[in-house]
Amino acid sequence: MARPREFDRDTALQRAIDTFAMHGFEGTSTPMLLDAMKIGRQSLYDTFGDKRSLYLEALRTYSNDSVGMTLSAMFASTFVREGIEQALLGFAKNATSVTTARACLGIHAITEFGTFASDVKAVTDEIAGRTVLAFESRIREGIARGELAVDLDAAATAQFLLATLSGLKIAARAGADLSTLQGIVGIAMRALG
Repeated sequence: MARPREFDRDTALQRAIDTFAMHGFEGTSTPMLLDAMKIGRQSLYDTFGDKRSLYLEALRTYSNDSVGMTLSAMFASTFVREGIEQALLGFAKNATSVTTARACLGIHAITEFGTFASDVKAVTDEIAGRTVLAFESRIREGIARGELAVDLDAAATAQFLLATLSGLKIAARAGADLSTLQGIVGIAMRALG
């Protein structure tokens, strides 16, 4: 008879996300994970599989949560410009928050693995694709409604905004404060015309 699980799976996963975000995949040892997650080795394997499987689940969960908050903020306003600005400002605020600021697992995955690990790339590509499509949709809507410059290339602008999100997270990790990130957002918004 199997023993009942003696830990909360979601809490353990969040602790794994924090550990991987801080140290990367290669920099995170199994003992580090066990200590951070407060579980035993067998519980890790029984619940999450191996370290790579845990990493991929952590990356998917982190990325979905992060993108979900950003896209919710972007579509919360009926005004396109305001929605995009709120998404960027919310992302900046989250990146510098004392309670949530940490290394970005998504950025860490891209810089650690690049395009060489197909399993990791599949996760980062899916998240980036969703984000770009949402930005592009909002930009096209803004152009059609006269809220954004008519000569904007919606696809290129969506990629620019995705790069802006990445830059905000990296700047925050390097110590930029909220005021600095708000300045970056202001420049990005001026680029929208």
